[in-house]
Amino acid sequence: MNKYVLCINNSGNQASLIVGKVYRQLPDPEAEAHGMIRIIDEDKSEPDGYLYPAASFVSIDLPDVAEQALAAAYA
Repeated sequence: MNKYVLCINNSGNQASLIVGKVYRQLPDPEAEAHGMIRIIDEDKSEPDGYLYPAASFVSIDLPDVAEQALAAAYA
């Protein structure tokens, strides 16, 4: 199952993140241990995503239909 987060702060990353937008979070336990999360940002050219401060996002639960639509959009 994919995990999604909502951007709540894009300070210093205005070109890569949009406040209020939902991003897919990629698993990265090492990054999380350091207060960071790995996401697919606006660049989308890097399949491994980029690291951002976890405090810039909140985790969200999506209805199945929304999660399926986002998974298709990121495919």
